[in-house]
Amino acid sequence: MRGLTQTAALELGRDHIRVNTIHPGLIATSFIHEPAAGAVAAIADFYSPEPFAIPRLGEPTDVSRLLLFLTSSDASFITGSEYVIDGGLLLGPALQAETA
Repeated sequence: MRGLTQTAALELGRDHIRVNTIHPGLIATSFIHEPAAGAVAAIADFYSPEPFAIPRLGEPTDVSRLLLFLTSSDASFITGSEYVIDGGLLLGPALQAETA
């Protein structure tokens, strides 16, 4: 995706077309909270965001706000970029504060 995004941004930039990608983590939607057809449990039943940097599932509005920003004139000089919106999930578990 990175290469495709950057190539498209290079090819389309002179036509005033910006190309960026959004890579969401676990977002609180029915896909996460309801079992898939034939499944006995939902994805959320196997995942806890507690150990990660931002200990919650993402909300659809989190992704929407990023999308609105990227399509706004405030982002008119941004192209060829990728945006991971996962609350730090890909970073791994956060360090826990030591208790004295």
